[in-house]
Amino acid sequence: MDVDVIRTEQLGDRSYLVHDGSQALVIDPQRDFDRIEELARARGVQITHVAETHLHNDYATGGPQLALRHSATYLVGETEGLEYDHQRILPGDRVDIGRMTLTAVATPGHTEHHLSYVVDGDDGEQAVFSGGSLLYGSVGRTDLVDPEKTTALTRAQFRSARRLAEQVSDRATLYPTHGFGSFCSSGPATAADSSTIGEQREHNHALTETDEDRFVDQLIANLTDYPSYYAHMGPLNRMGPSAPDLTVPEPLSTGELRSRLDRGEWVIDLRNRVAFATKHLEGTVSIEYGDGKQFTTFLGWTLPWLDPMTLVGSEDDIRAAIRDLSRIGIDRLDVALGDPPQDLADGIPTTSFPSVQWRELAAEFSAGRAPTVLDVRRDEEFNAEHIEGAVHVPLHELLPRMADVPHRRLWVHCGSGYRSAIAASLLERAGHDVVHINGLYPEAAGAGVPVTTGERTPAPSS
Repeated sequence: MDVDVIRTEQLGDRSYLVHDGSQALVIDPQRDFDRIEELARARGVQITHVAETHLHNDYATGGPQLALRHSATYLVGETEGLEYDHQRILPGDRVDIGRMTLTAVATPGHTEHHLSYVVDGDDGEQAVFSGGSLLYGSVGRTDLVDPEKTTALTRAQFRSARRLAEQVSDRATLYPTHGFGSFCSSGPATAADSSTIGEQREHNHALTETDEDRFVDQLIANLTDYPSYYAHMGPLNRMGPSAPDLTVPEPLSTGELRSRLDRGEWVIDLRNRVAFATKHLEGTVSIEYGDGKQFTTFLGWTLPWLDPMTLVGSEDDIRAAIRDLSRIGIDRLDVALGDPPQDLADGIPTTSFPSVQWRELAAEFSAGRAPTVLDVRRDEEFNAEHIEGAVHVPLHELLPRMADVPHRRLWVHCGSGYRSAIAASLLERAGHDVVHINGLYPEAAGAGVPVTTGERTPAPSS
């Protein structure tokens, strides 16, 4: 038995291709399943089964379409309301796949009907695909289904993790779907790249903690905000997402781009955030593509889901962004190719705002000019430590809380400069005078910026 890992670092998730050299099982495929098909062709295997551990809350599944394209059996534990062909699999069911056997194990907690899959090969290898149940060092969060069910699901999660560990060998390799930066994880998830059930027995707090009540209290206390687009993923996955169109559409004309800016539509500049600050088209929003690891999460969390959007940038960045956004159900994007964008938009006004380092803010404090600092980090980050006197509006709350922002020059910061660039562009678009601080927050105090420690809250899950 061989297991190939398909990483989606942009969302902190993994899918798996499990095969015996001939037949293959796919676990928790992302919507852009062409990556999996390419891998299956390279391995010379036929995809005969596709299985979901749960109804996903953080991404659009590729399961229904992948199974349809390969005439594969589609295994799903939760079937209520699903609008596509599938085969219900129940706890304890066993499915033979070539020289492998899959066994479904009930592991409710992350969702009510969550399943984990134990796959045994004829070579004696055993693999556990735990979805959002047992992760590396922790477990999946338990508040995504219904806040009123969080306590009950947290208790179920504690028991599920222990039951799963008891059913397999310590040598069994663990393959979770979440826990690699995903907001679906909770607690002290580790950055490990691989693990076994035996290792988790020694280090995972769901297995080392003996007091269920204490585990429940600690896990719930650690739950933090999660991206707003999560609310749309469950209904989308029940309906069954279509296969994505990953082609780059015909670019808009300059006139149409200007019309969209005039109408106040979302036009997203994908360039480096400092380049954006230096010069950009009036009315555009800076969401830097960069390495892509933050792009999808913060675009989907900050802007209204499915509002009309136009991407502006290089063809490479636009192509990558289209793929990434398809994973959270954002399709039918329009594009304007140009880097810098003003090269393609003669006649559209351009503007800029300062992008500075911490030392420039420290100089304002030293001169006694009482700068107004806007901190757009999440609550738990702000509560742990923040700049003295800072106004706090998390980035994901900025649009609905724009009226709470003071109308004077704002020095905007986050933890690295990425989120504050988005915030600065949104504020400028709304008529504010902004300065973007492009620096790592831990360097602020060393540069001479006064900071204060607030009441410490649980560390974020990613």
